[in-house]
Parts: sequence; structure tokens; C-alpha cells
Amino acid sequence: MRILIAPDKFKGSLSAQQVAENIALGIRDVIPDAQIEIAPVADGGEGTAEVICNARGGAWVTCRAHGPLGNPIEARYVWLGESAVIEMSETAGLRALKNGVRDVLRANTFGVGEVLLDVAKRGAREIIVGLGGSVTNDGGFGMARALGFRFFGMQNCRAGASPAGSPIGNRKRLPYKDRETDVELTDGPTDLVGLAQIEPPVVAGVSPAKFSQMQPARLPLQLKIIAACDVKNPLLGENGATRTFAPQKGATPDELEMLERALTRLADAVTRELGCDFRNNPGAGAAGGLGFGLMSFCNAELRPGFDVVAEAVELEEKIKSADVVITGEGKLDSQTLEGKAPAGVALLARKFGKRVFAVVGRAAPDRQARDIFDGVYELGGSTSQARELLRERARELANTLKG
Repeated sequence: MRILIAPDKFKGSLSAQQVAENIALGIRDVIPDAQIEIAPVADGGEGTAEVICNARGGAWVTCRAHGPLGNPIEARYVWLGESAVIEMSETAGLRALKNGVRDVLRANTFGVGEVLLDVAKRGAREIIVGLGGSVTNDGGFGMARALGFRFFGMQNCRAGASPAGSPIGNRKRLPYKDRETDVELTDGPTDLVGLAQIEPPVVAGVSPAKFSQMQPARLPLQLKIIAACDVKNPLLGENGATRTFAPQKGATPDELEMLERALTRLADAVTRELGCDFRNNPGAGAAGGLGFGLMSFCNAELRPGFDVVAEAVELEEKIKSADVVITGEGKLDSQTLEGKAPAGVALLARKFGKRVFAVVGRAAPDRQARDIFDGVYELGGSTSQARELLRERARELANTLKG
């Protein structure tokens, strides 16, 4: 019997690789001669880089960058020869916070731009950016500044509290006086409430037409950027980045209103100044609006994260050659059907007529989510017992397969 084990991580407990290995142990306890292949998966969130690195034989690279509140950090990404995989959470997620202190009004994605630049300097032709696990809500404002975009507002814009000289430092008055909007915005996302103008960097060989101090473009035009995400939220509105995700990042009701106005102002300015409007695109609201920012400032292609990972690890070919497919995740519920990896694995298995089972940490009483699998095995118990329980449930599954 040929068995493919392709789970996602159990968030906060085990990596996708660890989940797969423990399921394999349980299967072998009952079916010792089973031909088992392990192919951990992800959906664009945290763990995406590790999954692709292990499948493609990549190497981890470190670079200096800044965290969401300006603290210096060492960021990691995966190098694959002519392409790379980065996770935005590496510089704009919980792991990048100093002492775990959050501030959604100041947190920004400047570090994401710094990592993109480091990858570009290595000669990458393609970059996959995993969107997920963010503590930011800046629509890619910080990233764009790192890439050479400049943002200007009126002098009476809301003041920031960041120390001067940091990546989110205080506003800078421009040295020339021929501009009405002569305050450069370099703080957090709430600065965008007063945004009046965006100045893009100049492409090589093109003379700046408007202002003599425009910066040269810092990313090569031929660089392809793919933004991988597991949500379909637009940038704005009830289902947008702010109202859906910012409360989880500590935003109060008053702060939600301010952040929504800030992202609306950013979207309007991008439409006016850059001639594009991605605010309503599915996934634009991913990672605090970074999906929108990558499309607007980097001409990125936004794709479902599972599809990106499945292609990278050649999952279809592995499923075709298997008799049975086993997947899993920490929690199976209605969200599983909204772009999560186990649902993607199940759909591919069905496409090729394969039986597919799920081993999960917890399973909500959601019939629709359960029905995409031939069987669901729930761990129960505490996270400290996850390895042992995975092996136990895998034994139960193996006995079913034997019967």
C-alpha cells in the first residue's frame, strides 16, 4: 500500500514535518510494509518557507532587517538558487517583536522591504512571499518606503511618537519649498490619514519628470514576486484587513476607525498616483493589507498559498502515485474550506480518485468540512501529548485501512 502523508503544521505545537513523521510512525506500527512518502504542506502562512525548503533542498540565509516597531533583527529566508521564499512574519510578525510588545498603530512592514532588497541583491528572478502571522495593518506602507517609495502629507498630519532616525522615525521636512504637501510620512500606518501624495522611485534610464530628489528604483523590473495567502479578504470594509484582523492585533474600536481611514486614504492615493486599484481583489487584506501593498508597489501576483506550495513540492505527482492520502491540521472547522491546506489536499485527492483522511488536533461539528474526507481522526488531549496522540490516531487509521 502506497500512502502519502501531507499535513500542515499544528500551530503552536508541531511543524508540518513533525506531524507527518509521527503519523508515519503510527502507520508503520500497524502496516510495517507500507510504502510511505512524506510531503508536508502549507497554505502561505507561517511554515511555508520551511516546507518548500525541505522539499526543494534550499538553504536558509540570514540578513539584517528591522522588526515591526523598528528594532534591529536577524531575518531568515530560503534561497533556492535563482528564487527565494520569504515569510512576512519573519520581520512583521510576533517573532520579530521586542519583548512581545505590540502597537498596531505604529507597527509597519519596513523589514519586509529590506528582506526583498537583500534577496534581489543575490540575483533572484522570483520571490515567493508568504502572507500570514502579521502584527501590522499598514497596507504595505512600510515595505514601500524600504523599496524607495516616498509618501507626503500636510504639515498638520497626525504626529507620530517614533524616535527620529529609526525605520519608523519622525517626519522629515523636505529641503525644497515648491511642494504644498511638504511633510514626508515615515511613521506608522496612522500617518496615512493625512496622505496627500505618493512619489514612486525612478526606473533606471528614465529621467524624473516631477521632482529632482526622486529615488532610483531598488527592485529590478524583471523580478517576479508571488504573494501567497490563505485568505480572500479585500482591503477595506466589514470583511477587510482592519475590521477582520486588527482586533486580534490589539486595536480598540476607536483605533479600528482610524486604521480603516488610513488604509482608505492609501488606496485612494495609489489609485490616483500609481494608476492601479487592487483594494477589492481577494486577498488584498491579507497580512494587514500587505497583499494590497505587494500588488500595488511590486506588481506582485497574488495567489492562493496552497496552490503555490503544492506546485513547489510537486504534490499532484505524489498524489497520483499514492493509494491513500493522509493530511491534517491543528483545527478542522469552517475556515478549513477557505483556502487551508487540508482542504486543498482533499480536493486534489478527489481529483485523482484517491481516498483521503484527516488527522487533526480538534474538529468542530462542521459537517461540510468533515465531508470532504473519507474519515477524520481527532487527537483530543493536550498539546504536550500531540506526538503520542498523533501516533495513536494513525494506528487507528491504519487498522481501518487494513480492514
